[in-house]
Amino acid sequence: MAENNNSGFSGGTIAFAFLAGAIIGAGAALLLAPQSGAETRNMLKGYAEKAEEEARERMKEARATWDTAIEQGKQFISEKKSVLSAAFEAGKEAMKQPQPRG
Repeated sequence: MAENNNSGFSGGTIAFAFLAGAIIGAGAALLLAPQSGAETRNMLKGYAEKAEEEARERMKEARATWDTAIEQGKQFISEKKSVLSAAFEAGKEAMKQPQPRG
């Protein structure tokens, strides 16, 4: 589901928009339904609890993804740092060599 068709929206943004739309639609349906206020409040409370649980789960997933990205970034920097150090040392050694005069 990580497909990006250059629409400018990430999968997380689309999922959040879908979830928000579902919650708003469910809320509107409950408010317009022919039932007592207490029943409606109980149903809204149930939906809110489910939405909170879903949001907490998504936050855990986002945190894991963030941690993975940070770790990969650190590894990338470490690898490139060693390559740059080796190139710098090779350059220093080349500068120490006598240059032929032409």
